[in-house]
Amino acid sequence: MSDDYLVRIGKLIRDARQHRGWTQTQLAEALGTSQSAVNRIERGNQNISLEMIARIGEALDSEIVSLGYAGPMHLRVVGRRRLSGSIDVKTSKNACVALLCGSLLNKGRTVLRRVARIEEVFRLLEVLNSIGVRTRWINDGVDLEIVPPADLDMDGMDADAARRTRSIIMFLGPLLHRMDRFRLPYAGGCDLGTRTIEPHMIALRRFGLDITATEGIYHAEVTRTAPDRPIVLTERGDTVTENALLAAARHDGVTVIRNASSNYMVQDLCFFLEALGVRVDGVGTTTLTVHGVPNIDVDVDYSPSEDPVEAMSLLAAAVVTESELTIRRVPIEFLEIELAVLEEMGLDHDRSAEYAADNGRTRLIDLTVRPSKLEAPIDKIHPMPFPGLNIDNVPFFAAIAAVAQGKTLIHDWVYDNRAIYLTDLNRLGGRLQLLDPHRVLVEGPTRWRAAEMMCPPALRPAVVVLLAMMAAEGTSVLRNVYVINRGYEELAERLNSVGAQIEIFRDI
Repeated sequence: MSDDYLVRIGKLIRDARQHRGWTQTQLAEALGTSQSAVNRIERGNQNISLEMIARIGEALDSEIVSLGYAGPMHLRVVGRRRLSGSIDVKTSKNACVALLCGSLLNKGRTVLRRVARIEEVFRLLEVLNSIGVRTRWINDGVDLEIVPPADLDMDGMDADAARRTRSIIMFLGPLLHRMDRFRLPYAGGCDLGTRTIEPHMIALRRFGLDITATEGIYHAEVTRTAPDRPIVLTERGDTVTENALLAAARHDGVTVIRNASSNYMVQDLCFFLEALGVRVDGVGTTTLTVHGVPNIDVDVDYSPSEDPVEAMSLLAAAVVTESELTIRRVPIEFLEIELAVLEEMGLDHDRSAEYAADNGRTRLIDLTVRPSKLEAPIDKIHPMPFPGLNIDNVPFFAAIAAVAQGKTLIHDWVYDNRAIYLTDLNRLGGRLQLLDPHRVLVEGPTRWRAAEMMCPPALRPAVVVLLAMMAAEGTSVLRNVYVINRGYEELAERLNSVGAQIEIFRDI
């Protein structure tokens, strides 16, 4: 590599390390090298192989260089542009990944309609393909066909792809029906702090799954048993509920799951299981009764519903840019609390009559948002399990509160680190005070200003920063946006279609 490239790569590594909050010594320990070597790399004074770049990227959970491409993707944002027209909400990221895991239950052909073409889905497809599952995009790349093999090749699993997604944890439920022992890499994904898998284990042990964790690998052994009483989840989590559902789906008997999440992706999974022939009573409540089918061999065609978090993202984009925008195909059942809070803050909006999503079950509306004079809410913003305010929608209230008059307390009690990342808005002119790792005080209104910065390593805060850049005077740069591509399909291009000015570029 030329000296110029070494300097540029070194700067990217330094920025990624600093954004993660690591010292050079911490990175050196993760790589098994010395602090002085890391210092030389960051100053561009040491030759570095592509293998080492990949190792550094994995250690920092950051796409330093994407092999086969020109380098990590960045966004250049020209702010203060009003949005207008209409934009459709895409299908749910979280539903799509659950359905991909759920396809492992089926020996037949599964077709999923309008699957989100996002990095999280691509990583799961890489994992599925590596263990022998045939997948292909059909109907001009809109829909996804999945055909499993008779036997899965677990030894061939693409471990690198598996480690880059938290969704891999949902392989546990389906796989315990297919083999007596298997291994899975530790789950990765967003940097949101330490998250235990113990709630998953408490549920899955009831089906005879035992897990031993060693050196980045979960070692699973299965001695199939039948739950002799209702399974009570110790955490009303979405993926925990989905894993329990996936385990119960092929259990030959009736399984009762209590304290279950009733959130949108869980409901979509229940509807998909019903299409596979598995009866699920209580969908939309916290008690699910699953009538399992030990052998599932059907050709199934299913349409996941729209993504309420993407709908909230687009709503927030309209609010912070003071725009009139129509957001079509909004799953209103999963955005009602957020809209109720925004109404109290003064949001001016209209809703269409309700209509059915392609799955025939989810209720949709078209939502028109207009420029509004917002006031800070009297009560704090905090998430709750559905039907409360969605955990993933909390970060968007940081940007919305920043344009409202007054002070708003946001309490993000679920994740260890996410509230900290919201303070990145201060680089853009925001006035956010971190009270502790879970609480942030937002003061508005804000006069946004342009900045160049690294993308936060968590999906929703990263999008919040992008939205603030769209509202800021001048041109901003958001570097290394892989994390946004994990959860959103062509977000920059779609925002440009309604008036934003966002340029995608790479510097290597």
